[in-house]
Amino acid sequence: MLTIVAFVLVLSALVFIHELGHFLFAKRAGILVREFAIGFGPKLFSVFKGETLYSIRALPLGGFVRMAGEDPETVEIPTGSRVTAERDDQGRLIRIHLGDVPAKGEAVTGKVMELDLEKELYLVLEDEEGRQTRFSVHPRAVIQRDEKNVLQIAPRDRQFGSKTVGQRAATILAGPVFNILLSVILFAILTMMTGVETKVSIYKVNPDSPAERAGLKAGDEIVSIDGEPIRNTEAVSMNIQKSKGEPLTFVVRRAGATFELEVDPEWNDQNKMYWIDVQLQPHMRKATLSEAVASGFKDTYLWTVRIFDGFGQLITGQIGIESLGGPVQIASITGQAAEAGSIPLIRWTALLSLYLGVFNLLPIPALDGSRLAFIAFEAIRGRPVDPNKESLVHFVGFALLMMLMLVVTYNDIMRVFFSG
Repeated sequence: MLTIVAFVLVLSALVFIHELGHFLFAKRAGILVREFAIGFGPKLFSVFKGETLYSIRALPLGGFVRMAGEDPETVEIPTGSRVTAERDDQGRLIRIHLGDVPAKGEAVTGKVMELDLEKELYLVLEDEEGRQTRFSVHPRAVIQRDEKNVLQIAPRDRQFGSKTVGQRAATILAGPVFNILLSVILFAILTMMTGVETKVSIYKVNPDSPAERAGLKAGDEIVSIDGEPIRNTEAVSMNIQKSKGEPLTFVVRRAGATFELEVDPEWNDQNKMYWIDVQLQPHMRKATLSEAVASGFKDTYLWTVRIFDGFGQLITGQIGIESLGGPVQIASITGQAAEAGSIPLIRWTALLSLYLGVFNLLPIPALDGSRLAFIAFEAIRGRPVDPNKESLVHFVGFALLMMLMLVVTYNDIMRVFFSG
């Protein structure tokens, strides 16, 4: 139960932050946002506020911000149809009724002869005696087909496609960037909670290890490696990996005396990395705010490099698709992190947020990166891609992603429930 609750809360929070980025920058650009949704599928809860429907849906595996004009949409009134329209105190049509929906307040009725709901915003109605009258339409007027089917019109200047390349790019980019910034904040919070490392000593040297053969002992403080001062365990690990198995010169402090030792890292097949087979002990102190912020950016950068390295290994075939994790594995790890305490859960949430942000920036159809690629292509050639062709690309990409998700989920189930 804890696993399910933790997974839903963590993923919903990350999706909320992602969609909030899109939402805020869309509003800033003056784009009409029709819906802000967390999850997919049937609505569990919804509330209409301002001009946006806010909803929570049944499947907590994503979300969306539906912007007017982002995808082809139809907001029209057929000419020749009869409508009843309510007017505001300036005489503008504010609510246009189609069908048998009773109007409230001052209203006009007639047959639609001519209209423009995108640029000039007007409607020409013909009454029972054949007289035609032109009415101005409010920029936020709504069309109501029945009690539940109500849609706000989207003047051209409120549509996604009417905005500048910069405004559209910023709106799309904001989602992934908000996730990456959340990672920075969470990593900074972790540093405030755990402190910063001031020095590193050896807690344990395993028998017959490269460290033991070199003369390293428990309690040794690692002063430097190949001339580089050592302040944290990350620096030790990075130097060992960079060595590619070549000898390293360790300067250690033992009982007040300083020693220089040559250590030969070895390749560990199980962990797929170079090691000297020791357990390290970091020495901590409380972090200042500036140190925490700097650490947040540093950790985000280092993990981003690792993520792209993983993508590279996947593309080159160094790792197979069977190693990918999906919703089931993510839920399992989230549950384990929640059981382990606040620090592991915050660290895992930071990593998930970073993965979500970075992955969405990849130019894969249906992802934000693909939309950014289309916008960049438009900026280069000076005119937009046919919206129908772009929608087709995103649709095909989404279908392929769903197929990949099925394969990954199958791998998850086999790994989590049937391995070992």
